Amino acid sequence: MKKSSAAFTLFFFIFSYTFAQSPEILKIRAFREQNENAIINEFVSLLSIPNIANDSLNIKKNAAFIMDAMNKRGIQNVQLLSPTTLSKPPVVYGEANIPQATHTIIFYAHYDGQPVNSLQWTKPLEPFKPQLLNGSLEKNASVIPFPTSGGYNNEWRIYGRGASDDKAGVMSILNAYDAIIKSGLKLHYNIKFFFEGEEEAGSSHLSEILEKYKSLLQSDVWIICDGPVHQSGKKQIVFGVRGDCHLDLTIYASKRPLHSGHYGNWAPNPAMMLAKLLASMKDEEGKITIKDFYADVIPFTDAEKKALAEVPSVDEQMKKELGIASTEMPGKSLVEAINLPSLNINGMSSGNVGKQASNVIPTTATAVLDLRLVLGNDWRKQQQKIITHIRDQGYYVVDHEPTDEERSAHAKIIKIIADDGGYNAQRTSMELPIAKNIIAAVQKTTGDKIILVPSLGGSLPLFLFEKYLNAKTIIVPIANHDNNQHAENENIRLQNLCNGIETMASIMLMQPE
Repeated sequence: MKKSSAAFTLFFFIFSYTFAQSPEILKIRAFREQNENAIINEFVSLLSIPNIANDSLNIKKNAAFIMDAMNKRGIQNVQLLSPTTLSKPPVVYGEANIPQATHTIIFYAHYDGQPVNSLQWTKPLEPFKPQLLNGSLEKNASVIPFPTSGGYNNEWRIYGRGASDDKAGVMSILNAYDAIIKSGLKLHYNIKFFFEGEEEAGSSHLSEILEKYKSLLQSDVWIICDGPVHQSGKKQIVFGVRGDCHLDLTIYASKRPLHSGHYGNWAPNPAMMLAKLLASMKDEEGKITIKDFYADVIPFTDAEKKALAEVPSVDEQMKKELGIASTEMPGKSLVEAINLPSLNINGMSSGNVGKQASNVIPTTATAVLDLRLVLGNDWRKQQQKIITHIRDQGYYVVDHEPTDEERSAHAKIIKIIADDGGYNAQRTSMELPIAKNIIAAVQKTTGDKIILVPSLGGSLPLFLFEKYLNAKTIIVPIANHDNNQHAENENIRLQNLCNGIETMASIMLMQPE
């Protein structure tokens, strides 16, 4: 074993089994319990403001709300960091400069959320009318009124868009700082706050903001408060994320819908063509058959392999919870599968179904592909590998509606729109001194052994922080794993919100090495 790996193992052994919560954390907990109503009321008010990135009016309201919350807490230099295109969502920034402190931590969360379809939410739930339930909706919980004088049960949940992804992160960070200051505890790091407003829209202007405000955003480490804790319910620290990019596919057939009796077996069916094309991209074991799709992957270090091997298995738990009998990649655990490049079909459409179905051959069939990338993959190259594969299947590829001349000349036509907002994966070394300090800080907040994960299955544009700031990023998630992020009925379990405040506070209270 290499010396560095041996040192890491010894460190992890010592801190994994030091479970006593510190007196400082107990003070944070006491503050949170005493101010329970105010914390939740403020959180609910923020959730009530729609937060879709392209809704510029409401995005401004979100930013103004957060700025006001920061000013009330005495945070300094509160301002908006805007890209050149001023109509695009700004970053809400602030700082707490500590006398004699020579090191800086930046805390990141985002205040925008995924688009919503209100009709898909279980009534009486609505995306931007947060409601309290006495448990999980999936376990038949019911809506209850918000208490007027405390008495919250930490198993209750608040439902609303952004509840877990990622306004819980914003409020956990701000309330952690508030608890520290008002409890008279001492900070040893300068603290900076960075709340993005465009993450769910691809962070299209983040690179511009990072470059424009480079001198302002220097730090020892970025703490990314986003994503869920481990499915076991235990806290986890994550040292990387997968990259992400998309492709929109549209296959063309007849210029008008055709009677399936009169033309079936004769006219090409774009839905069938699309199904065959997509099926050609994966084998029966879930392996992607695109040439060189896995070729660029950078393998894990010894320390990362060891951490992966120690992640508790939740495969049987999740199969039961999700109602599935098997997985896409037999023989690979969940944590193994999400650390590989992936190709996912986000959605497909062709013709009508259900009561709207009719006996026709549709004119087009569409699909959206979501590519998740690991360290070593380049997102543009991954897109191109897919496009090359499609051409190899005999398709004529266009980026526009096909002309009559193109339709006459080519039997198989597909329009491909490759999004230009993709980004690569990123991973921070688990063996850095600052990483070990953060591990120790989070361990102080829980009696359970925390879980260390080299890379999250989801995606964040963390490579941009490395590219423009040469920054180190470490993800410390707080949301419950069954929070329905990106979907209808998004929620946050109150215990996770409470734990998040304590976790963020413990990191803020660290002492530099």
